[in-house]
Amino acid sequence: MVIFVPQKTQRYMISITEKTLQDLQFPVILDTISTICNTEIGKLKALEITPFRDKDTLIQALLQTSEYVSSFQNNNAIPNHGFDAITHEIKFLAIEDSFLEVSSFRKIANLSATVNFMLQFLQKFEEYYPNLNHRAKQVTLTKDIIHMIDDVVDKYGEIKDNASPDLLNIRRSMNAVRGKVNQSFGTALTHYNSLGYLDDIRESFVQNRRVLAVLAMYRRKVKGSIMGSSKTGSIAYIEPEATLQYSRELSNLEYEEKEEITRILKLLSNQIRPFLPLLVQYQDFLSDIDVIAAKAKYANKINGILPTITEERRLYFRDAYHPILYLNNKQKDEITHPQTIELGQENRIIVISGPNAGGKTISLKTVGLLQLMLQSGMLIPVHERSETFLFDRILTDIGDNQSIENHLSTYSYRLKNMNYFLKKCNRKTMFLIDEFGTGSDPELGGALAEIFLEEFYHREAFGIITTHYSNLKILANELPFATNANMLFDEKTLEPMYKLVLGQAGSSFTFEVALKNGIPFSLINRAKKKIEVGKVRFDKTIATLQKERSKLEKTSQTLKEEESRAREEGKKMETINVKIKQKLESYQELYDSNQKTIYIGQKIEDISEKYFNNKNKKELIGEFLKIIEIENSKRKKATAKESKAQLEKKKEIIEEVTVQVEEIRKEKKEKKQKVVVEKPKPILKIGDRVRMFDGKAVGTIDSIEKNKATVNYGVFTSKASLEVLELVEAVKK
Repeated sequence: MVIFVPQKTQRYMISITEKTLQDLQFPVILDTISTICNTEIGKLKALEITPFRDKDTLIQALLQTSEYVSSFQNNNAIPNHGFDAITHEIKFLAIEDSFLEVSSFRKIANLSATVNFMLQFLQKFEEYYPNLNHRAKQVTLTKDIIHMIDDVVDKYGEIKDNASPDLLNIRRSMNAVRGKVNQSFGTALTHYNSLGYLDDIRESFVQNRRVLAVLAMYRRKVKGSIMGSSKTGSIAYIEPEATLQYSRELSNLEYEEKEEITRILKLLSNQIRPFLPLLVQYQDFLSDIDVIAAKAKYANKINGILPTITEERRLYFRDAYHPILYLNNKQKDEITHPQTIELGQENRIIVISGPNAGGKTISLKTVGLLQLMLQSGMLIPVHERSETFLFDRILTDIGDNQSIENHLSTYSYRLKNMNYFLKKCNRKTMFLIDEFGTGSDPELGGALAEIFLEEFYHREAFGIITTHYSNLKILANELPFATNANMLFDEKTLEPMYKLVLGQAGSSFTFEVALKNGIPFSLINRAKKKIEVGKVRFDKTIATLQKERSKLEKTSQTLKEEESRAREEGKKMETINVKIKQKLESYQELYDSNQKTIYIGQKIEDISEKYFNNKNKKELIGEFLKIIEIENSKRKKATAKESKAQLEKKKEIIEEVTVQVEEIRKEKKEKKQKVVVEKPKPILKIGDRVRMFDGKAVGTIDSIEKNKATVNYGVFTSKASLEVLELVEAVKK
C-alpha cells in the first residue's frame, strides 16, 4: 500500500454542511462507533467526529486505526484502555483551596497507571505501532502522581493509618477505646441479663451505637442513657452508663480523625494540583485511544481497509460496499452487492440512469459516504487496490427536498441548492445529485439541468448524478470526459441485478414495468402515441441495448463457470493419467523381473536334468558359474553406463554452476544464509503406497511387524525393512 504523505502540513479548507452529513447518513455511522466505545467520554467524542482539516493529521488518524486493526491478528494485542472519567475531579482541582474525596484520588491513580502502562507498551512495540506511539509521545510519563496517592490511599479507596503520625495515634486511641466500649458493654449485658431485665434479643444498634434491649418495666432499674424504644413500646434501648463514658470519648476521637483526614486530603489535593494539565492530557489520550479502538472494531465488522491516497485526481473504489446496508443485510443473512466506480481526469462525471429500485441512489450514496468516512479517519470496505484523493468539498442533493420551515417547494429548494453548488463547485469538489432535474416541467427542468451539468463539467468537478432525463443521457454521451452508466436489470423478469455498468445509458423501462404490473396493453399503446415517436424509439433502443448487455453478462458468467468446470475435469484426467502410467511402469518392471526369473529357472532346470543323467558334479558347477558370470557381466555393463551418464550430468551441472558462481557469491553477501531444515522421514502406515529406494515398482503396505512391512505389488507380495522403503503416496483418511 502506497500512501503519499506531504512533508509539510497541507490544509485543505474542507466544507461539509450538516445537510450533506444527513444525506449520506454519516450520523448513523457515528452512532454505531459510539456504541462500540468503552468510555462515556469516548462515546461523546465519537459522536463529534468530523472530517479532518489538514492532510497530515488525517493520514496519522488513518494509520493509527489501521495499526489498531492489525493488533487483532498479532500476538502483541494493545492493552485495556478503559478508565473512569475524572471530569468532575478536574473541575474541582481547578478551584483554589478545594479538595477531593478519597474515591476521586483512587480514580486519578488508576487513570495514571493505565496511561503509564499504555505509554510503556507502545514504546516497547513501536515497530508494530509507530503512529500510535507517535500519539503516545505527546503525553508525559510520570509515576509521581501514583506514588503520592499510594502513600495516602490504599487500594480499597481508604485513607491509610500511616498517612500522617497524628492519624496513626488517633486511630490507635480509637481502637483502644473501642476495646473498652466492648468490654464495659459486655459486663453490663451479662449483669442485666442475669437479673432478667433484658428482652430475648438482648441487644441492638441505635444511631450506630450498641445498646441493651431492656424490657419497658425494668427501664428505671438499668443505669444509662435511653436511646429509643421499639414501635410497640415494650422494649427500651439503653446505652449502659459505663459504656456511655467511653462512647463519648470515641465520638471525640472520630471527630479528630475526620478533621485530620480533611487536612490530609487538602494537602494531597495541593500536591496533585500542579499535575492538572497532565491529568487533562491523560484523560484526553485514553479517550482518543478509545475512539481509535472503536473505529478499528467497526472496520473489522465491515472489512474496512486503508486504500491508497494519491495526489493525482482519481477516485477508484473497487468492490465498494455501503457499510450500513452491508451490516443490515448481514443481520438478515442477505447478500450485499458491491459496486466498482471510477472517476478520473478523463472521466469526471457519471450519469446513472435506469428504472427505480435498481440501486442507483445506493451506488451514489456509497461513493459519498465512503469518501466522507475516509476523510474523517475511518477505514472503508473496498478492495485493497482501491485509491482516491482528498476533496475540499462534498456537495449533495439527495432525498426529500422540501423545506417546510422556509415554505419552499421541492423545485425551489433544489434551485437554491444548485445556486449554492455553482458558488462552491471547483476542481476539488465532488457533487452527488439524486434525480437531477426533477421537480418541474420535464422539458424546461431538463434544459436547466443540462446547463447546470455543463457548468459543473467545465469547472472540472467530479460528480455522480442519477436521472431519467434523456437529454442528460445524450449530453453525458457527447461530453468527452463524462460517461453514462446504468444498473443492470434482468431482461425477462425486469428484476434488478444491483450491478453498475459504465459506458451505456439505462432505460427507465417505463412501459415494460407498467405492463408487468398489470396495466392493459391498449392503455400503454395509447400512452405511447401521446409522446414523440423519437423519444419512444430512443428509450426503446436503450432498453434493447441494456437487454443485450444483460444477456452478455449472463453468457459471460456461464462461460466462466464452464471454463472452471473444464479446468477441474482436466486436473482429474491428469491425475488419472499419472496413476495409469505408474501402474503400467510397475507392471512392466514386474514383467521384466518375472521374465528374467523364468529364464534363469529354465537354465537351472536344464542343468539339473543333465546332472540327473550323468551325475557329473564338475560340469554342474561349471554351468552354474557360467550363468553367474553372465549375470554379473550384465550388471557391470549397466553400472558402467549409469556411471558414464552420471559423470556427463555432473559435468553439465559444474558448467552451469561455474557460470553463475559470481552472482551467487554476491547474493550470499547481501542475504543471510537460510538454515536448511531437513524434512523428517515420514512414518509409514498400512495402506501407504511405497517403493524401494533403488527400485521403481510401487506397491501398497498390507501389514507392518517389527520394523518390517509386507508390500503388495498386485501380482505378488514381498517383505522388506521400513528403512529401505520410501513413501510415494500416503493413505487417504
